[in-house]
Amino acid sequence: MQKTTAIPDQGVVETGTVLENEYEHIAVPVGARKSLWSVSSVWIGFPMILTSALTGSQVVAGLGFMQGMLAIVIGNLIMFGYVGLLGVLSAKRGYNFALQASTTFGKKGYMLGSGLLSTLVVGWFAVQTGMTGTFMNTAFGTNLLLATLIAGLIYMIVTFIGIRGLSIIGAISAPLFFIFGIWTIASVISQSGWGTIAAYKGSTSAPITFGLALTLIIALFADAGTMGADYNRWAKNPGHALIATSLAFPFAQFVAMFFGGVITAAAVNTDVFRFIAAQGGFWSVIAVLFLFINLGSVCSHVLYNAAVGWSHIIGGKMRITTIVLGIIGIIVAILGIYSYFISWLTVLGILVPPIGAIILVDQFIIRKKALIGENYRLKPFIAWAIGSAVALFVNFQMPHFSTAIVGLVVAGIVYWIISINDREKAEA
Repeated sequence: MQKTTAIPDQGVVETGTVLENEYEHIAVPVGARKSLWSVSSVWIGFPMILTSALTGSQVVAGLGFMQGMLAIVIGNLIMFGYVGLLGVLSAKRGYNFALQASTTFGKKGYMLGSGLLSTLVVGWFAVQTGMTGTFMNTAFGTNLLLATLIAGLIYMIVTFIGIRGLSIIGAISAPLFFIFGIWTIASVISQSGWGTIAAYKGSTSAPITFGLALTLIIALFADAGTMGADYNRWAKNPGHALIATSLAFPFAQFVAMFFGGVITAAAVNTDVFRFIAAQGGFWSVIAVLFLFINLGSVCSHVLYNAAVGWSHIIGGKMRITTIVLGIIGIIVAILGIYSYFISWLTVLGILVPPIGAIILVDQFIIRKKALIGENYRLKPFIAWAIGSAVALFVNFQMPHFSTAIVGLVVAGIVYWIISINDREKAEA
């Protein structure tokens, strides 16, 4: 018989079922919060993936090994501060991103920001699903469409399970990537030598600025990181949220990017997946399992973000929304969105960071005790528009700067300036 525990003013906590209540429309009750291990498992398996390694590879190819590693460290520390502070807010109230955004943008105004991010992460699901099919096709000659379709369906099933599914796949994915990654770079270093790797100056055919490198690093998880409340709302307290977030940024993402950077600097044309697959025989099976678990982790996470966000907007259920958005994402993946990977990161770096910056300034500085009230709040939208506009200008006219950082800082400062009177009223 299923056990239930009543939590005053916060609904009913369900236990003993595989498909738990996902609390799409209300704060997660205190009694339903997860252990530090569970929330940490959700986070650590998120960015320790092949996509992060690919980004690390691109950064090192563009800047050289030492400069690339510096950019990777700085970018990940910025992500920790950004996502970690948003996590503190969500753990305090148990709010998902839609509810968190409602406090700042209004109980109807939030739909624009939440809807945008919830749609962008469907695109990210499609990119990663398409990458799965591409990797299978390149390594084994598998039919690209069929591999992409199967991958998308598997990832959709994991998401359907809910936060428990994310925790399980994250706990499996991260150790697998770490072990096979160590094996790969150990082999690479033995071939090229650490001195050669450290002295790598980058590719003359693919140079990038330090600012663009930071944008690529931050934008990689800017959307899902901004929506991190969907995961951190399950934390028992803000301290647990910070610890769990730190396992993603800087730890997990740095590890993956470091692996990718080392492989590129060693001038070896491989990656963790291809290295395993190249061993042949039994290892080919292991490579396939590794690929699906690794990219399945990030795909299930971002599809969960999308499903929680859109289910709140339309007043539906997370799991039904997962099926609908999953099908859309699979179709987009089959159409080949993976080929627009870098362009996708650029768009994310311009549009997304200002949203999180405005929420942080509003709920940490301007209106610390604010509740969801007004239907629309105009000032956050003004700051968002200005922050993104300046970031867009920087992208085309000042490419040596990071659009993600510029947009984040400008939006936060603009919102603070135009909302000073709101702070005085809140303190009165």
